[in-house]
Amino acid sequence: MKKQIFLCVVMLLAGYTLIAQGKSNADAPKIKWYTANEAFELQKKTPKKILMDVYTDWCGWCKRMDASTFTNAAVVDYLNKYYYCVKFNAEGKETVNLSGDTFTNDGKYGKSHSFAVAVLQGKMSYPSIAYFDEKAQLITAVAGYLTPEQILPILTYFGEDSYKTKDYQTFSNEYEKQQKTLAKGN
Repeated sequence: MKKQIFLCVVMLLAGYTLIAQGKSNADAPKIKWYTANEAFELQKKTPKKILMDVYTDWCGWCKRMDASTFTNAAVVDYLNKYYYCVKFNAEGKETVNLSGDTFTNDGKYGKSHSFAVAVLQGKMSYPSIAYFDEKAQLITAVAGYLTPEQILPILTYFGEDSYKTKDYQTFSNEYEKQQKTLAKGN
């Protein structure tokens, strides 16, 4: 009898924990995602950098990045504050208009969309993150899965225009020292 009561209590607590976690995840801030055309139009009115997540439906690392990196509170907060974020399916059918050019997925590049080919400069690797400045000019694309700890310095490097004055290694070393100093202060 004691065993049955104990099991019931454990099951109730486990159920309560799962419900509480579900509510906290539902209430967590999320990235505001735009289409490429929406982001480029918004940028004309209110200039901001653009982060473009270039993915495919079949990419396991893309899904993992969505589930871990793009749900991290610090990443979400930084992106929503400093970037227009675009989810771009590299094999999708969306027509993209930028600076008088029209990009489509017409089969010319196999399954790949012509905009993805242009943005990734033919290096079709997923996931890839493309960074655009406030004038819709491509800064660079960074290929591969990134954890929150790996992407935050990169977001800051481009977000705060450090890429204009120093190489990434120098910035990264300074960023790491700054983070350690902040961690000691807490």
